[in-house]
Order: sequence, then structure tokens, then C-alpha cells
Amino acid sequence: MGLPSQADGDFTCLIFDCVFGPLLERCAPVILVLTAGFGDGHNTAASSTAGAVRRLHPGEEVVTCDLVSEALPAVAAVLKYLYQQAITHMPSAWRLVYRMLEKSDFDPDKQPWLLPLVRHLRDKIEALKPRVIISTYPVYAALLQVLRHQGVSPPPVVTIITDSVSIHRVWLMQPSDLYCVADEESRSVVIGMGVPADKIRVTGFPVSLQFIEPLPGEAEKRADNGRILYLPSTPARHVAATLRELRPLLENGARLTLPAGKHKQRLYHVLRRFTDAHPGVQLDIIGWTTRIPELLRTHDVVICKAGGAIMHEVLAARVPAVIDYVVPGQEEGNAEMLLSRRCGLRSHSPRETAKAVESILAEDCRLGREMSANMAPISVPDAAMRTARAALEAATPGLARDAG
Repeated sequence: MGLPSQADGDFTCLIFDCVFGPLLERCAPVILVLTAGFGDGHNTAASSTAGAVRRLHPGEEVVTCDLVSEALPAVAAVLKYLYQQAITHMPSAWRLVYRMLEKSDFDPDKQPWLLPLVRHLRDKIEALKPRVIISTYPVYAALLQVLRHQGVSPPPVVTIITDSVSIHRVWLMQPSDLYCVADEESRSVVIGMGVPADKIRVTGFPVSLQFIEPLPGEAEKRADNGRILYLPSTPARHVAATLRELRPLLENGARLTLPAGKHKQRLYHVLRRFTDAHPGVQLDIIGWTTRIPELLRTHDVVICKAGGAIMHEVLAARVPAVIDYVVPGQEEGNAEMLLSRRCGLRSHSPRETAKAVESILAEDCRLGREMSANMAPISVPDAAMRTARAALEAATPGLARDAG
């Protein structure tokens, strides 16, 4: 017999790939990251941690899943719309709902709408066979507990708590193998709620990996009289009033950047009227962007709400914040984290917002520089990498440390 030809070898490889390829892919280790699109914090933590896992272990498959949207797309769309409307236009009503959730145990036997989520999660686990589940949304721990009672043995579960200081009971109503929290204060709160200290890791809030990357060479830092970043989240009338109050600063040489993002449609007329009435001011309006980390690092002050993600992005960038809105109950701890350390100011009206911005920019940003220095001890721009390492250690002790 002669030696096998190249064609024979290629054919053999093709047969091997067809027969064994799917089996090998199925056996490849998978990291399952669970999130939910109620606010930006859960998705930011999920995507940042997933990116960090990929960076630490490039060959490992990472699957990110919004379980609510996948299992109940119509219900999820309605719930997300109602949530956004409530926190923006009916904060008192949301405070009541937030407190009522303290008494809920999210038991599918009592709340049948959860049953499709349980089934979908079971299907995910059986199909992917993940070696660790990373969750950024509190309800999923309850679903995993239901699966345990059904005889399913989930892999280690790592819960990333996206609240700071004022931590909702729902995060802890069912056990996880590890809890990742943003800071020492949050760790103390979680211990006080009954979680053993050895199950808690202070990793920081997982912000975008862009915060540990060099800034683009063309990035600007300062305008003549300061650069203001405005991330609007309040009703259109409040945004319009804020722009009016900021106008004297803009006319005096300050530059304003306003990423409208998902609010572009509802703010269109407000922004158009302002730009038409004041064509000479330095105002950059941009739509949806992935450049928020860069914008935060190249401005002197940011106006924003006290969301879990944005507060930690502010810390990562070490940019002073003027907090113009706090979602009752849910975001009070986030605001306190900055305000108690003199890293930002709280405003309760458009006029107060403008005055706070003016004070931060005054005297060549003297107060702003002090606030930035105050942030240094609690700024964790590499929190996503720390969180990813903690999750990988929970899955296989020693693996993440070996990866560096």
C-alpha cells in the first residue's frame, strides 16, 4: 500500500470535524452571565465582567443572557417601559413598589409568571453546562433555588450586587456561592444581613474595560472655562430648565457635551429649541455612544443621576459629579457613597445644578481637583478584572490566580 494522499488526509479531517466537532464544542467550558435590562447597572456589570473573563481566558466561551427578555419578551418590554416611566415620572410610586419588594420571596408557586423563567434557565443550564454562573440581577438566585429543589445541581453561582450601601433584601433571599460587592461599606451591610464574611469579595463595581485603556490621542481635556458633561435622565421639562440655567456658563466659555442616547427622541424638541435659540454656545449633542468612559475622563464635571453604574464610572474616571436625581430607595446609597466623601454635590433644582457646576469649575477647577483627589482611594477602574478573577476562582480555585 502506498502512503495516504493529501486528499485522503483532508477527507479524514473533514469526517472528524463533522462527527466530533459538535461534541468537542459542547464539552468546551462555558461561563454563563445572567443580566436584565432594568436600568443600566445590571447590563454594565454583566458586559464588563464578561469582557474581563474573555481577556483573562480568551479560549473560554462566555454567554451573556437577559433571561427575562429571552423567556418573556413581551412581558419584559412592558415591565422595562413601566420601570423607566416610574423612576422618571413617578418616583413616589416607585418607592412604594421598591419597599413592597422587600416582602416578596419570588416563589414561582405564588407568582406563576416566574415559571417560564425557571424553565428557560433550566434549558440554558442543560444545553450549555456552564462551570460557573455569574448573575447581576437578584431574582435569578431564587430561580436557581427552585431548580435545586427540582433535582438540578447548578454550578457555582457568583452574584454581583450592583447596589451600594443601601442593599435590597432581594439580593440575599436565596444563597450564592460568592457575592461581589462594590466597597467595604457594602460588605459590612451584607454581613449584617446574615451572609458569612468568607462568601463576600470586595471587587468594586465592574465598569467598562475602557477605563483601564489609554485615552485616544485626540481626546481633549479642557475648554477655556471648563468642560461639562450632562447625562440627562429627568423629565424633558427639567432638562430644558437645566439647559437654561447652564447658559451663562456656556456664554462665558464653558463647553457642554450632551449624549442624548436612549433619550434622544423624547428630548428632541427641547434640544432643538435650545440650539436654535443659542447658536453661539459650545454645545455638542451626540446620540447613542460607547464613548462614555472617554467622555467622563475628558470632562471637568458631570451632571447625572445616582445610578449604580454611573456613580462607579464617575469614580473610575475621578470626575466630580453633580447628582441631579436620585431614584428613591434604590439609589440613595449610591449617592451617599460620593457625597459622604466630598466627591460630588447634590442638587434639587436646575438652578442648584448650575450653581454646583459653577462652584466646581471656579478658580481653575480648584474644588473639582479636590474632589478628584478625594476619589483616588475608592476609584477602582479595574473592577471588572477583579470581579472576573473572583468568579473564576469560585469556579476552579487557583485558576484565575494562575492567569494573573
